[in-house]
Amino acid sequence: MRPVLICFALGCALLQMRAVLPGATLLVGIATGAAAIGWIGACYARDGSPLRMFCFSVAAVLVGFSWATALAHWRLSDALPTEWEGRDVEIAGVIASLPQSFERGVRFEFETETRLTPGAVVPRRLLLSWYGGFGGDEIDSVAPVHAGERWRLTVRLRKPHGNANPHGFDYEAWLLERGVRATGYVRPGAAKGGGVSNVLLEPFVWSPGSAIDRTREIIRARLLAALDGAPYAGVIVALAVGDQRAIDSNDWELFTRTGVGHLMSISGLHVTMIASLGAWLVFALWRRSERLMLWLPAPKAAAAAGAITALLYCLLAGWGVPAQRTLYMIGVAAWALWHGWFGSGSRVLAIALGIVCLLDPWAPLSAGFWLSFGAVALLLLAGNTRSAGAHWFGTAVRAQLAITLGLTPLTLALFGQVSLAGPLANAVAIPVVSFIVTPLALAAAVLPFDTVAAFAHWVMEWLMAYLDWLNGFDWAVWQRAEPPLWTVLLAIVGALWCLIPWPLAWRIQGVVWMMPLALLPAPQPAAGDLWLTVLDVGQGLAVVARTANHTLLYDAGPRYSPDADSGNRVVVPFLRGAGVNRLDGMVITHDDIDHSGGAQSVLRAVPTGWLATSLKPEHPVRQDALLSRNCTAGEIWEWDGVRFEVLHPQAADYAAAAAKRDNAMSCVMRVVAHGRSILLSADIEADVEAALTTGGASLASDILVAPHHGSKTSSTPAFLDAVKPKSIVIPVGYRNRFRHPAPDVMERYRQSGARLLRTDRDGAVTLRFGPAAIDAEAYRTRHARYWHAR
Repeated sequence: MRPVLICFALGCALLQMRAVLPGATLLVGIATGAAAIGWIGACYARDGSPLRMFCFSVAAVLVGFSWATALAHWRLSDALPTEWEGRDVEIAGVIASLPQSFERGVRFEFETETRLTPGAVVPRRLLLSWYGGFGGDEIDSVAPVHAGERWRLTVRLRKPHGNANPHGFDYEAWLLERGVRATGYVRPGAAKGGGVSNVLLEPFVWSPGSAIDRTREIIRARLLAALDGAPYAGVIVALAVGDQRAIDSNDWELFTRTGVGHLMSISGLHVTMIASLGAWLVFALWRRSERLMLWLPAPKAAAAAGAITALLYCLLAGWGVPAQRTLYMIGVAAWALWHGWFGSGSRVLAIALGIVCLLDPWAPLSAGFWLSFGAVALLLLAGNTRSAGAHWFGTAVRAQLAITLGLTPLTLALFGQVSLAGPLANAVAIPVVSFIVTPLALAAAVLPFDTVAAFAHWVMEWLMAYLDWLNGFDWAVWQRAEPPLWTVLLAIVGALWCLIPWPLAWRIQGVVWMMPLALLPAPQPAAGDLWLTVLDVGQGLAVVARTANHTLLYDAGPRYSPDADSGNRVVVPFLRGAGVNRLDGMVITHDDIDHSGGAQSVLRAVPTGWLATSLKPEHPVRQDALLSRNCTAGEIWEWDGVRFEVLHPQAADYAAAAAKRDNAMSCVMRVVAHGRSILLSADIEADVEAALTTGGASLASDILVAPHHGSKTSSTPAFLDAVKPKSIVIPVGYRNRFRHPAPDVMERYRQSGARLLRTDRDGAVTLRFGPAAIDAEAYRTRHARYWHAR
């Protein structure tokens, strides 16, 4: 049974690596092949024979692949047509999630029930944002919204679309797993043209999902009120109702670096603890009644109570993969006890794996899926190798070491870092969070006084102080570039080899197998080569230029919210995944939030040698920099045979900077490698283009990063004639509000004969300047997945 269930899950996971979904004909063929192979195993192989197991396993892979394919076709069929993107659509439906407040409004999932606009085609599940102060009008403030309410809304929608970058988060995959097939925003009540109305129709529409979400919202409000202004109130909320977005981003960074992030979501350990408490209470009370004992034995009643308690807690906590896995394991164990079937822990885990993938074939896309099942499998392995009579403390230490060693390859592959302080942090955090803070958080949610919540927060403060102390050590985290897949697989085998109770001389072989993961250097340019990546940051610009021994960041992209920007969401993950631990230089071209918004996050996360910029001396970005200077035309330097030259602004421009637009102060650079060049033009407009064209500087370049995102105020014919680019990269956000690039500018680009690359269509664009040619790679082409926007 175990190999079959594992192979079914493998088949589901294999589909998630495909760029295109198999068609109906191929799907029928795969399903038929699975049936045929299974029939051969059942009819022509003996019970328990290797041939039968092989046939069943192959059939299970094909069944899992077919099942995931069928569900993917079904989910993708609920799509927003292109012609309905960006149009006002009136719909009615129910708020189907916990509303999440942010700086300018609120965000929530919406279950569409009725399309009120004639002919409109709208997916069933949407992710909507409702902004306050839209256009600066006070009347456009956000109405209070709550889970389970039915609203009539006027919205503008677009297809699921996220930034696509190496080593980045796949937002489109996250939306697909949640069943969200369009995103958008609520139109304000006083929108131009009139007729726009947003009306609450019913204060609560009962359904199991609405009841759960409203309960979670009430508990969240109860805890936040009890801990008004407390620094770790979000942690208490997350442990009670699974609202991880309530946790501050700085706290998440600390949890990640100390290896306790798994405890701040609703982990399997929390579910097990709550279920055990429910089972113990029922067992203790049930056995006191002779009548109840005669009707149903106390162990069976306790098992049922534990499973029901786990189900209720998982629903309350948001139904994450770790919680699901634990619930299914508890459910299988309870079922086994009721029917007198006692299976091994590995069999129960395999059944839970099969159920998770059956109900959610996209679960393998989440890091929690692999870490959750991997951790339990390692615990089972450590338990099977425990010697008789071992002390509980030694057993706990061996279990923690087994998890740390066994999950290191996966953790490094998924996050680019491993917390070396994790064992010390978890030794304290696991009992504190699981047996003190979480029960107190749940008790505080229902008790009518605030003391319990305050005590839970007090305990959390002490734990955070301990974690912060551990994080202060230089050795707390080991970071390295994203490793090749073959080194990860080899390291997993090596880690398991080390955990098997063999003689020490045999275990050392496992360490040898793990060495490529730890020692293989990250790919980097050769001397004279240039690797330049125009990152997909939405409507903004961030470019990373790498030579053999140096790295430059040219702009850092936009700020999305007070605690989220392209620096911490895109640039830093890219640098870590590429193995870049230090920036030799950073250029922030000018004071526009879509170019400078992520700079402070990068400066705080990555050591940076110097900053060259046109920002004013008192600007916060310059204050955070270790060393800053004005970027001035005439600056030239060479790194590893690659030449960097600043073409604009002139030194005299700084004296008149107050009278100039920010765009006119953009730092323009030309980079040359192997006689081929790229022109980085930031947000310059026609006047600066004219000055550069007539100023005598050499503008001719093989690659042009489009000025001002293809705005109609830039890319003049004279400028394009001077540059003569063979390729043009347009950094632009999908369906951005500025409507960049302008149609007439795009036509001008096409007439130039240059190859056009767009970050909204192609994702991040990587350009490798080698001795023979420039190799251009579009991330969405190289790493295409069937759910990605085309």
